[in-house]
Amino acid sequence: MKKNMSIHSTKNSAFLINSFRDKNTILALAEKIVIESKKLPHDLYMMEVCGGHTHTLMKYGLTKLLPKNIHCIHGPGCPVCIMPKNRINQAYEIAMQKDVILLTLGDMLKVPGSKGSLQHARSLGAEIGFLYSPLQAIEVAQKNPNKKVVYFAIGFETTTPMTAALLQKAIELKINNLFFHINHVLVPPPLYTILDSKDTKVNSLIAPSHVSVITGSKIYEPIFEKYQIPIVVSGFEPVDMMQSILMLVQQVVNNTPKLEIQYSRVVNTNGNLKAQKLVKTFMETREEFQWRGLGNIPYSALRLKKEFAKYDAEIIFDSILSKENIQDNRACRCGDILRGIAKPLDCKVFGKSCTPQNPLGSCMVSSEGACAAYYKYGYTN
Repeated sequence: MKKNMSIHSTKNSAFLINSFRDKNTILALAEKIVIESKKLPHDLYMMEVCGGHTHTLMKYGLTKLLPKNIHCIHGPGCPVCIMPKNRINQAYEIAMQKDVILLTLGDMLKVPGSKGSLQHARSLGAEIGFLYSPLQAIEVAQKNPNKKVVYFAIGFETTTPMTAALLQKAIELKINNLFFHINHVLVPPPLYTILDSKDTKVNSLIAPSHVSVITGSKIYEPIFEKYQIPIVVSGFEPVDMMQSILMLVQQVVNNTPKLEIQYSRVVNTNGNLKAQKLVKTFMETREEFQWRGLGNIPYSALRLKKEFAKYDAEIIFDSILSKENIQDNRACRCGDILRGIAKPLDCKVFGKSCTPQNPLGSCMVSSEGACAAYYKYGYTN
């Protein structure tokens, strides 16, 4: 019976998704984009902020359907890609301590810091595990009462509520051996940095929908008010993206820039207020956080509030954590890619000395990285 239910569930899910991957609909939208784009007063440089959008563009070959006056610029919306080496080093240093278990998400294991990756630390005997859900950390902490279990938390506004829920659960269960190294970052601050840059060509945004489910589209309102550029919150399926691109083009053609929600089946203006309240209960904004390729950006990340200091791994392990900023490999252009001034094919080491099997930079390591998308879907020349 359960097997039949599973089959029906799979079929229903496929039915729901198939309409957003329909070839004829995609081609029809592409034709409309081509027609409308002929009226554009200037080229459209649209940044798809999220790495998930980049993968959709590459996976379904959508960039090949776009006219030459529409340019895709890949943004900094991959939490693994933007993590600087000094934060990875801190995770490495914590993991190498006696009687410590470090937990994180799978992609983080391969990202190289200056001391090596977490995968390398594990090869030296460090106890490091990866989680599918942050709440799995509870079980690890309960099974290892004599060890310090540290959750290396990463992600944008999408995953931050899960970390807050994990801390709330740990407090409820009176678990005292679970600690948090918080690396949660915010979408809007780096967009200001990019749009204020003299190098940028970005004149429109495809905003991430998963983040917007939590925050609502309201987080982009100040950006629109300052720059008056078209912004569309887009879903991740190919039809979503093509419709979003058409919406951007029409805004420019009609000289009516605005903030729109294409992904209205899930996203609204105000977002998930319960999740937002949960995050505010436990976390506050940092004065500054270093982003790979973008440097220090004020008020762009979160940390635990002082009243939860006993759970804060940065305080517990403060004496052994290195603090200095570390430059990236000069041969790697991940920083330029994350700033939107270069593409993976502009990097001399892409697909040569830098591959998914031997990544030099974070954009090749992460499953959401732009370099990984180009390599995976054959955009190698």
